[in-house]
Amino acid sequence: NEVQRYKVEPYVMAADVYSVPPYVGRGGWSWYTGSAGWMYQAGLEWILGIQRQGTTLYLKPTIPEEWPEYTVNYRYGQTTYEIKVENPNRKQSGGSYLELDGDELEKVAEGVPLVNDGRRHRIRFVL
Repeated sequence: NEVQRYKVEPYVMAADVYSVPPYVGRGGWSWYTGSAGWMYQAGLEWILGIQRQGTTLYLKPTIPEEWPEYTVNYRYGQTTYEIKVENPNRKQSGGSYLELDGDELEKVAEGVPLVNDGRRHRIRFVL
């Protein structure tokens, strides 16, 4: 069966899966790879669109139009940002509205200024 053929831990991202007989389908280099970190970065930054540059958090999601919304808890030092991304118009990217702790931020492209004040902050972003 496929599990016996794969042979590596199911909770670890393998660096490769062999395609040459007799090892077709077998995983390799499961604990010696940076691929899990790259996958995390791809998911967080380039799909969910949460990109930090210095002390600014930018929201640039590129998601399937079928996703109505998603939430992420983002830690910055001792501070937690509860991020809610809403997609009422079923768009794949862009941004029409940005809010921090109930106050609208007028320039969506300028991102959210991050502070390490140990509190919980709420970010609302609408595609």
